[in-house]
Amino acid sequence: MSAIDFSNPATIAFLTEALTAAGVNGLEISRPGGQLRIIVAAKSGARIGSTEATPRAPGSSMAVVKAPMAGRFCVEHPAASAAPQDLPRSVSDADIVGFVGVGHILLPLRAGGSGVLTRQLAEPGALVGFGDPLFEIELPS
Repeated sequence: MSAIDFSNPATIAFLTEALTAAGVNGLEISRPGGQLRIIVAAKSGARIGSTEATPRAPGSSMAVVKAPMAGRFCVEHPAASAAPQDLPRSVSDADIVGFVGVGHILLPLRAGGSGVLTRQLAEPGALVGFGDPLFEIELPS
């Protein structure tokens, strides 16, 4: 039996549709180096989640926001009419700094720490893989 590629957007979309059709509330898969969680809510559809920001290096004052799944990277919500914010800018741990989308599902990317969002590491619309670095946040010292 071959291993399933949980970083493939088509695999995630298929799992989401299968869970919804089967009436299953959710699924969580943990592996070394990552975790995939799909939660199916009756009113709002599926929600996919994972860890959000991880430290760059021990003792470092930078954090990196990584892609929690494979998909298309968006800086702004596709339905947003506001102009994108320039960098650098201050963020709090709960701020949404971007999105990763698979089909009609958008996963918000939270800053995960308060500080200054200094760099965007992926181009808008780019296909990103699980764990790809997307943003750098300078943490207060």
